[in-house]
Amino acid sequence: MHHTDNPTLALARELIARPSVTPEDAGCLELISERLRALGFACERIDAAGVSNLWARRGGEGPVLCFAGHTDVVPPGPLDAWKTPPFDPAIVDGMLYGRGAADMKSSLAAFVTSIERFVAAHPRHRGSIALLLTSDEEGIATHGTVKVVEALAARGERLDYCIVGEPTSVDTLGDMIKNGRRGSLSGTLRVKGQQGHVAYPHLARNPIHAFAPALAELAAIEWDQGNEFFPPTTWQASNIHAGTGANNVIPGTCEVMFNFRFGSVSAADGLKARTHEVLDRHGLDYEIDWHLSGKPFITGRGALVAALSGAIAETLGIDTRLSTTGGTSDGRFIADICAEVVEFGPVNASIHKVNECIDAAAIEPLSLVYERTLHTLLAA
Repeated sequence: MHHTDNPTLALARELIARPSVTPEDAGCLELISERLRALGFACERIDAAGVSNLWARRGGEGPVLCFAGHTDVVPPGPLDAWKTPPFDPAIVDGMLYGRGAADMKSSLAAFVTSIERFVAAHPRHRGSIALLLTSDEEGIATHGTVKVVEALAARGERLDYCIVGEPTSVDTLGDMIKNGRRGSLSGTLRVKGQQGHVAYPHLARNPIHAFAPALAELAAIEWDQGNEFFPPTTWQASNIHAGTGANNVIPGTCEVMFNFRFGSVSAADGLKARTHEVLDRHGLDYEIDWHLSGKPFITGRGALVAALSGAIAETLGIDTRLSTTGGTSDGRFIADICAEVVEFGPVNASIHKVNECIDAAAIEPLSLVYERTLHTLLAA
């Protein structure tokens, strides 16, 4: 610990120094568990297939406020592109550099120190405080948060409130909370035709030509109009491939990859049905492999949003805004067992980049926001 460090910054540095490239945990969970056990938390490891998962809980009653996050980081990329070594945390011009500084080891450190201060002040707080941490969020995410949620669901443990520590702030700490995320539905479409010579098209059936009108229609459809929290659903073709490589051959098949990003207005099954309706109406001979990687989730303006936005206003003097933009997060799994799920954490400008960094002065205030939220929801 550097003598000028506050406790949250010191812990963030300790975590960054552990090279926990997904799905490795590199001892982060043990470090955190040690701190939590000292506060009377029951710490349970729910590891699966090389992935490290921790479920820690203090208290046996509801309501349950859970902090969720991941210890794993994306690979650092070319080391010579970093100003300072990625796993040797350093402060340069007021910024803390290191892989995971923003995504999301500073949040993990802030979880722990906010709980330490809150429990010291309220040893007999109401309800329960919990942490749900995994080392497989940046990877394929099949043995991480999902497995913990399944284990909790199997024994009937429900959560009331969950704060995921993903970096959600845009320009300054506190300016944005994610109160939901869009779902993601992908499809791989194969349109079948009949291969032949371009000079004899009547003896072949060109799947590109057959699909083109349907493509135009799918791209132009208004799937829904969105709502207060979600923009309209979008359909995007991301890859289209056909042909043998020769310019005188009509291809036998055309393969198209596409993706829907959709809010809570539309359901995956409805989007699939409408897609099939268009392709059927165009008389195509086709098959589709569907993959739903995340359902949308939304947390309206309730107790959790009020507590967190109030904590941001009081601690940082900022009027935060709610947003559902961006990709998917582990919040989509937790929403299955938790009525109110939001994401809140530091500025995300540098995440997954070389020279990932965070304003060192924003780390302690993040912990104070979490602590004030705990206070609003659980103070006795």
